[in-house]
Amino acid sequence: MPTLPNMQKTKEDKSLREKIFLDTVLADYKLACESREASLLGRKEVLTGKAKFGIFGDGKEVAQIAMAKQFQDGDFRSGYYRDQTFMMAIGQLTVKQTFAALYAHPEIENEPSSAGRQMGGHFSTRNLNPDGSWKQLTKQKNSSADISPTASQMPRLLGLAQASKVYRNHPNLPESFKTFSNNGNEVAFGTIGDASTSEGLFFETINAAGVLQVPMVMSVWDDGYGISVPKKYQTTKSSISELLKGLQRDAEHPGYEVIRVKGWDYPGLVSAYEHGVKIAREEHVPVLIHVEEMTQPQGHSTSGSHERYKTKERLEWAKEFDCITKMRSWIIEHELYTAEELDAIEAQAKKDVRIAQKEAWNDLRADIDTDTNSLLQVLNTFGSALPSGNEVLALRDTLTKTTEPIRRDLLDGARKALWITRHIQTPERNALQSWIKVQMDQNFERYSSHLYSEGSRSALLVPEVPPTFDESATKVDGRVVLRDNFAALFEKHPEILTFGEDVGKIGGVNQSMEGMQERFGELRVSDTGIREATIVGQGIGMAMRGLRPIAEIQYLDYLLYALQIMSDDLATVHYRTRGGQKAPLIISTRGHRLEGVWHSGSPMGAIISALRGIYVCVPRNMVTAAGFYNTLIKSDDPALVIEPLNGYRSKEALPTNLAEFTIPLGIPEIVTEGTDITIVSYGSTCNLAELAAHELKAFHISAELIDARTLIPFDKGHMIAESLEKTSRLLIVDEDVSGGAAAYILDKIVNEQNGYELLDSKPVTLTAKDHRPAYGSDGDYFSKPSVSDMVEAAYAIMHEADPQKYPPIYH
Repeated sequence: MPTLPNMQKTKEDKSLREKIFLDTVLADYKLACESREASLLGRKEVLTGKAKFGIFGDGKEVAQIAMAKQFQDGDFRSGYYRDQTFMMAIGQLTVKQTFAALYAHPEIENEPSSAGRQMGGHFSTRNLNPDGSWKQLTKQKNSSADISPTASQMPRLLGLAQASKVYRNHPNLPESFKTFSNNGNEVAFGTIGDASTSEGLFFETINAAGVLQVPMVMSVWDDGYGISVPKKYQTTKSSISELLKGLQRDAEHPGYEVIRVKGWDYPGLVSAYEHGVKIAREEHVPVLIHVEEMTQPQGHSTSGSHERYKTKERLEWAKEFDCITKMRSWIIEHELYTAEELDAIEAQAKKDVRIAQKEAWNDLRADIDTDTNSLLQVLNTFGSALPSGNEVLALRDTLTKTTEPIRRDLLDGARKALWITRHIQTPERNALQSWIKVQMDQNFERYSSHLYSEGSRSALLVPEVPPTFDESATKVDGRVVLRDNFAALFEKHPEILTFGEDVGKIGGVNQSMEGMQERFGELRVSDTGIREATIVGQGIGMAMRGLRPIAEIQYLDYLLYALQIMSDDLATVHYRTRGGQKAPLIISTRGHRLEGVWHSGSPMGAIISALRGIYVCVPRNMVTAAGFYNTLIKSDDPALVIEPLNGYRSKEALPTNLAEFTIPLGIPEIVTEGTDITIVSYGSTCNLAELAAHELKAFHISAELIDARTLIPFDKGHMIAESLEKTSRLLIVDEDVSGGAAAYILDKIVNEQNGYELLDSKPVTLTAKDHRPAYGSDGDYFSKPSVSDMVEAAYAIMHEADPQKYPPIYH
């Protein structure tokens, strides 16, 4: 039976207890019916064409209501696209908002999860104020923003749970951090479909949470299928809880509390969640709740029918064991309410859902109709003012006859009106152009804004503070610059913590964290297992809860393990919530020219293509790297910093204003000034290009070498174009493969900066070979651009310009 309130057992109290119990059961049943009707009607709306795609939570209603009973203010959810009823039960989703999401209403007021940027079924709460500052997360129920890729919600879940552990055990956080946590009492709730537990991200996260012992409650909704594939092909023993029995904790070994419960058993579900969540919240022990025998009445989604792959017997079983059907039988059997009373609840749910659906559709149409009417008026005025305006008026008439036009129809019609009147200039035509511009601006805000922070803590707004140096100081290894700067940052910002493979005890493979664990403790400087995806996931989740993690990926090549999470989750969280959530995670790694196929890669083209939404910093030395960390800590944007491997033992001056100096993002540095040719590079290769620029002096070639410093953003002030105004020649040197980062850089210079107008010679890209770097120093020489390659490439450009002054080297 559902747990009753804790009251003294007087007759009066017993009567009150019974009333509360009955009211609770009735409210639960009503909500389950409303959610089910929303799913059923939602499918119809897709099939009639009003919505594009639908994926719903039918069959999961009762379990999610039971889970929601234990979800408190400050808790976090990291789930998947079946959690519609849960979001309704915690008061963070209405039926009307469900349909607004289905129709992709692009306004936050109507669709607060993503403002229409994600498909229906992708839920989130608004955790930020309009100015980008944090809300008081302990005063609301929180859901991190969903993503579609299966099991990708898992790594972030680990970090959401770990944040509670940090908040409970951190001795030095200021009072202001109580807006994020109440002494670490928050639980992170995860949900996943049974078939998705086959993904590696699930197992990686489950293992890591068991090692870390964090307050995580993981629910597996098990309806027996992954689209059309039954679980006997998905999971060993056809049961995730059987497979994971070894996780069960005992007196000698920490682990999980593993609970199994039926998805149609209302009182059993309420008891299971009460028991499991209490353990997680009080003891900080992860809990796995396997909810079996769930159903999926409408199949996987609107893209197919489950009658194609489920037997008649299976379909009949699903009707009998439908959770709402079973709950209804339980209520009647225990004489809590009559069948007639439940019939009335069900009928009212149908009416209420239909009303909400119509309101959501009418709200969407009202916004579009306002734009439609304004355009029709502009077209009518424009066409009527023309001596032969029939074509413009015909476009007006086409729009008038279009049933329920969308904004695409409006903009296409308006732009075609401009095309056919391109030889005409009238005030009415100018009015049409103004209408189009306003619409483009408004729709940029609707569909393309908030890729990065747009508030006062944007990384692009952090003012530059140059490093200062003591002229009499001796130079130190680059790693010491990083180490001492990290120590200063940790002293100044108690919310910073770092973790990764070998980061803790030994201080990192290159000793840039040397002594940090001893100084700041294992809570803030910690080792992890070899599990790159969940290292990044730890950082995402903790950053979502107000901490400032620096997640270390040991080498750049290993970033590929985490690239999917970085791309699908971290890079999109601010965008896909339209500024409703943020995760200012800094990912630190090291890379470029080392030794061997899997230690020397520079997959920068893949990185910058996949990570729009994350700033990408590529410093050539450690003072610059440290300056980037200082800048990023002052901002709200996620970023990747790639420390140059050949810089840890290189000697650099140690700044005197550690943790204070900042390097601006998107501002290149002129390393050497010149007048004949502009060379652009970044990272470790830029250091070699500096040697090449020196060599070119012997040929009387004055090279201006520019270090890009960041690839995202790239040269905001068009410094490179200014250089080309002097030199008129361009060489881009890159250790990525051909068509990788060099192509991106070339596009930025030639197209965005209009560099093509300034060039007297063809721009040249010098890149690595199209294979992975071979092992050894000779492997590096023949796999990536060498100093000699750079010298000869620059010389060849000058030879083309003046063959007599620069005769060919090779005849």
